[in-house]
Amino acid sequence: MTLSERGFTILEMLVAIAILSLGAVALLNLAGESTRTAAALRTRLFAGIVADNRAIEAVTSAGPLAIGATSGVEMAGGEAWRWTRRVARGADSDILRVTVTVSAPQTTRTAGEAIVFRVAR
Repeated sequence: MTLSERGFTILEMLVAIAILSLGAVALLNLAGESTRTAAALRTRLFAGIVADNRAIEAVTSAGPLAIGATSGVEMAGGEAWRWTRRVARGADSDILRVTVTVSAPQTTRTAGEAIVFRVAR
């Protein structure tokens, strides 16, 4: 039997295992990154929904809006989202600018925002 007919050497097997291990680590990293991205998208989605809800409420309310900031909590996706609505007069005193910012649960970082304009009544 010649040397080429005996099969793989231990060194060749170690190199092959090392290459497969690197591939497995890369796949695990990719799966982890996908999970983190999905969580971030979920946060942005629910924060955007809460911001839009509060902005639409401000635009469609029958009464006048008070100038200044108000805040509250809204449940969405089974979690409590903190929102702050700021109402300010625009360059034209008949127009109000309404800015709604939403913080993700357990953080103070802004996760979503909506800006709308409405006529001052």
